[in-house]
Amino acid sequence: MTVEIPVEKWSGKVIEVALGATAEEGGTRTHAVTVGGQTTLPFLHFEGAIPYPPRIAIEISDQRPGDWSPLLLEAWGDVVKDPAAWAKAAEEAGAELILLQLSLTKDGDTPVTVADAQAVTRQVLDATGLPLIVFGPGQVDADNELLVAVAEEASGERLLLGICEEKNYRTIVAAALAHNHLVTARTAMDVNLAKQLNILISDMGLPLNRIVMDPTSAALGYGMEYGYSVMERLRIAALQGDKMTQLPMLVTVGYEAWRQKESKVGVGVPEAWGEWEERAILWETLTTTTLIESGADIVIMRHPEAVRRARVFIDRLMGK
Repeated sequence: MTVEIPVEKWSGKVIEVALGATAEEGGTRTHAVTVGGQTTLPFLHFEGAIPYPPRIAIEISDQRPGDWSPLLLEAWGDVVKDPAAWAKAAEEAGAELILLQLSLTKDGDTPVTVADAQAVTRQVLDATGLPLIVFGPGQVDADNELLVAVAEEASGERLLLGICEEKNYRTIVAAALAHNHLVTARTAMDVNLAKQLNILISDMGLPLNRIVMDPTSAALGYGMEYGYSVMERLRIAALQGDKMTQLPMLVTVGYEAWRQKESKVGVGVPEAWGEWEERAILWETLTTTTLIESGADIVIMRHPEAVRRARVFIDRLMGK
């Protein structure tokens, strides 16, 4: 007796987005990294095309992070004091993309300047040939000022600039348009809000193949189920033909996983929680792999061992 596997026929396709520009394309990257292109839900290879695997970005900072877990700082060692060295180490650890996180201040309370942001961006670009993502500090005025300067410094490199939100997308999108970059659009966990921001950004003239969605995610145990369902609904809508949901998705897994108590706390916790380092690495790994299953195209991670484990997971599901 032959059992026939039901196959869903989707009418839509996720847009392909290429990050980074080679010398032939006006940049200096050794290669571009492409995401998107799916015509089916994650890893259902029998049902449609999945031309590119989920991509792993490793987060680095423009200075030694003051709010990172000591486990993370120990894992990376002295390179956290030098963004260029950290970028090289991240590439060696398996990164396919580098996220450079800009800070609001340096040396305690001195504001990070435009010159600072441009200098560190140039240092990282010179240190690695991987495509680069650059996030601002997370305050509207500072994001606008620093990201415009970064866009100019790296003109033509096809950076992914973020974070565009409804309150501040205009300036960042204008900089991306002027200097051939991409943007990441972040909204709260809501399908309609994500669509609306994509519409607003595209109305400024930025092509959809230069926008990546960040629908916001949560860590394992902290509302990830809700974020998962939103991402799943966005992907289903895309495959059903909704143009404004057909953008690849990015999630900041490392940030979410390492700010939760299960990853942060090493003392005064129940014995059943297990050894601190392994627990923390598992928290990031399981958050990553779960959100990859929900449709994440780019996962931004922090711990090199969690990166290694996520790579094994991706390779297996891609049939490697």
